[in-house]
Amino acid sequence: MSENSESEGLNIFARIALFYRQVINELRKVVWPSRNMLTTYTGVVIVFVGFIIVVVSGFDAVLTKLVFWIFGE
Repeated sequence: MSENSESEGLNIFARIALFYRQVINELRKVVWPSRNMLTTYTGVVIVFVGFIIVVVSGFDAVLTKLVFWIFGE
């Protein structure tokens, strides 16, 4: 049965209820990460973001010095 034929002819409240039932069914299919995996992934993201912050800050400092050297203060 397609999605359209399932919700055809239903009032707005029935369609909202159908939507939430479908959302809950899909969330039950999700494979949630373990606590160990979650900790590892969080650490990797924090380290990567810190690295990017350092790189962008370095570029900013170098370009600032370059602009002041070219155009003067």
